[in-house]
Amino acid sequence: MKRSLIISLIAYSMLFGGVKAADHSRDLGQSENNAMVIPLWEEESPLYDNGLSENDETIVDSGWITLVTQPELIFYPASESNGITLLMCPGGGYYGLAIEHEGRGLSQPLNEKGINLAVLKYRMPNGHHEVPAEDARKALEILRKRASELGIDENKIGIGGASAGGHLASTVATHFNDSISRPDFQVLLYPVISMKEGITHQGSKDNLLGENPTDELISYYSNELQVNEKTPAAFIALSGNDGLVIPENSLSYYQALLKHGIPASMHIYPVGGHGWGVKSQNYFNELWLNELTEWILNLYPAGSKP
Repeated sequence: MKRSLIISLIAYSMLFGGVKAADHSRDLGQSENNAMVIPLWEEESPLYDNGLSENDETIVDSGWITLVTQPELIFYPASESNGITLLMCPGGGYYGLAIEHEGRGLSQPLNEKGINLAVLKYRMPNGHHEVPAEDARKALEILRKRASELGIDENKIGIGGASAGGHLASTVATHFNDSISRPDFQVLLYPVISMKEGITHQGSKDNLLGENPTDELISYYSNELQVNEKTPAAFIALSGNDGLVIPENSLSYYQALLKHGIPASMHIYPVGGHGWGVKSQNYFNELWLNELTEWILNLYPAGSKP
């Protein structure tokens, strides 16, 4: 796959629209629109705690969930699956999750192309930086261990994320110890990448690392510094006029990927700001989704091995 930087120049249009409310606090085995909900820690306890109580988690209209304490995996299988699965981490500044337009809203366009979607409702860190990545790695483990049951290919599981969820996805893609915890590809939408002053999104940094993180912790979670030759291929999409999570985050990560010879495709749209996901009034909605699905499918041409 060729490394490419694609800059799309298309006319301006408003990108923000309403989304439906969502409630994903359901038990294993229940389904909605053919989705399966799998609690992450049903059989064992996580090593790290975020210091929040179960009552702190709040489901808000428009698909916004804050202070998540009950993590789960919501799996949307494609009716004609090709085995590829994207584990998606919604954004929300490590305070909440935009679980509709940066999560389950991706199910239809991906499923139509045979790609399965797994949306991760991950715990908020509340200054406990280990928590979100622990949930994401657990989700990858579940998908791989239950691959046969779910009808997916354990060697074709990528991780994706939007905004702070993009930071989580890129953290997992650059900090792994074995083949189970290493995603096979990564998809980043207007991601937070760096924890460095002047580049990072301050709210995400504060919520993840706390108020006075050490220089070592800042470097550890500045994922542009953590890329190596084993980092998986990446698809990155953002708007050039994003004033909330500035483009330097994506640009620095893209440059690090190229430096280490990692296939990467970056798509920069001239306008749109931040947080568009699959919102219906996003002018580039069809374009970026087509570019994403084509990129994913090209990773695994028909008959090829991963």
